[in-house]
Amino acid sequence: MKAFLFAAAIAAVAVSAAQAQDTTPPVAPKCLRTIDIRNTTTPNDKTIIFHMNNGNVWHNDLRGTCSGLTFNGFIYDVTPPDEICGNQQIIRVLRTHAVCALGPFTAEPKPAAAAGHM
Repeated sequence: MKAFLFAAAIAAVAVSAAQAQDTTPPVAPKCLRTIDIRNTTTPNDKTIIFHMNNGNVWHNDLRGTCSGLTFNGFIYDVTPPDEICGNQQIIRVLRTHAVCALGPFTAEPKPAAAAGHM
């Protein structure tokens, strides 16, 4: 019985440690591979959020306000091939044709798993 309780306590510590590691944001990349981008969202005219296939989420705060971004969407030229790079590339708003520069990428921490959920 004591051995079982000890093993259960060790397992609980291991799960807690794994969950703590899951919430640590990854190091922000300079560039994102376009093939790894699942989709993007634009919550305002200054921010683009890149949702990746692996579950990571990267924010890019543009260097300035990009008029019409939230409602009209954007396009970008992929340079170098197959990547979009923070602090190096520009985007163009579809309807307004506003040209805006990307800022650096910052990570959004992954949400912690619900307590008691395995």
